[in-house]
Amino acid sequence: MAETPEPNRNPSCPASDVQDVQDVQKDIRSGRPFSLAEVIGREGGSFLKGESPIPPLFQAVAIIYCFIDQHLCDSTGAVQMTLQNWVKSDEGRISQHLNSPLNALKGILEDITNLTKPSTLYEFVRQVDVRWGQIYGERPHFQQPGQPPHPDDEYTHESVHRQLIELLNLLETELQSDCDNPKDRNKR
Repeated sequence: MAETPEPNRNPSCPASDVQDVQDVQKDIRSGRPFSLAEVIGREGGSFLKGESPIPPLFQAVAIIYCFIDQHLCDSTGAVQMTLQNWVKSDEGRISQHLNSPLNALKGILEDITNLTKPSTLYEFVRQVDVRWGQIYGERPHFQQPGQPPHPDDEYTHESVHRQLIELLNLLETELQSDCDNPKDRNKR
């Protein structure tokens, strides 16, 4: 009949080695004052083992920011900064897509560019104009819905819509290539 090892005992170590390790640990602990930090440190030593210390939501937002930085053509950066603010403020949507954060960005872009509900686009462009004014220290030109843009307005409803549609098309291409190459999916 085979002998079964006792619980919490490594069968490859003789009993005396296990006892020696326990004695050393007891000696080390006896010289330390008891504290909550000590207990947490001892018990939580393997808490993050194999996990990133960066929360998944922050990782997802970073992936989205990276995609925006690399793919959005915006000379002053006002559209880019405004879109990143919208991403940051939509944590609920991003939380639903932690395994595929670019799908969250796709949803945000679709909401902004949906012309059946143009008020979202108009508000986005207004925020872009405000950001442009902050960057250049000038009064921005706010295009009113249904009105032609000011001749000096860099960010019109149409120009911002076009930029976001181009980004959305690049994003859909990227997502499609992820479907074609599933091993790369975790990188997105």
